[in-house]
Amino acid sequence: MRITTSRITSATAVAAALLALTACGAEEGAAPVVGIGASTGADGGTSADTDGGPNEGTLDNPTKNGGVNGNAPKNGTAFQQLPKAGTMAAAARFVNGFTPCDPVSRTPSGGKPSEGPDTGFGPAFSITETGYCGRRGITTIVLIKDPKAFQAAFKAEVDAKKGSGNPNSGIVVGQDFAMGSESSDAMSALLQPPAGLLMLNCHPDFDPPSGYRKEPALVKGCVLTDYYKD
Repeated sequence: MRITTSRITSATAVAAALLALTACGAEEGAAPVVGIGASTGADGGTSADTDGGPNEGTLDNPTKNGGVNGNAPKNGTAFQQLPKAGTMAAAARFVNGFTPCDPVSRTPSGGKPSEGPDTGFGPAFSITETGYCGRRGITTIVLIKDPKAFQAAFKAEVDAKKGSGNPNSGIVVGQDFAMGSESSDAMSALLQPPAGLLMLNCHPDFDPPSGYRKEPALVKGCVLTDYYKD
């Protein structure tokens, strides 16, 4: 995807952008409101033992479950510390805070949804909604129901390429949303402070320079990192 630079264009170019489109086992603990393959509660949320727990809100509803914001506890895992959007509007507002993404639309500018960066995302990705925005190229945002299923499907896309593709690319993720763009600058902007999102990288040859993060993802063989090179 360049829902890394190339693939929210093709699950692999999502993987190649969301991968170019455009982790190593889940750790449980306190995290923002997205589940790690968690059971769904009566309110549609995920259970407290796999997400941010009872004291976590979302970007869209900061006081959900008594939470104070859309970020996970500081002592949570890298995934649990990522923001949770709750809605497409909230995800787009977050992205727009760091790279142009206003307004967000259900269809890409000048094209049908099937022609946009989310092409290639099948049911296995557990995507509930797709939005498009951007001025320097199409940026695609997807809302994710089951983040572990999403990561597993993304890894399967990468594995199918048998080691080919850019080892330094992936898809930018929050807890319950992901973004990829045809603009590498847009991708990079979301990985820098204060945005603080991370890139899901499942390439077997990924080996970032020292000093960059390489945190466990929810699926073995994938990592969450702040390193990206188009």
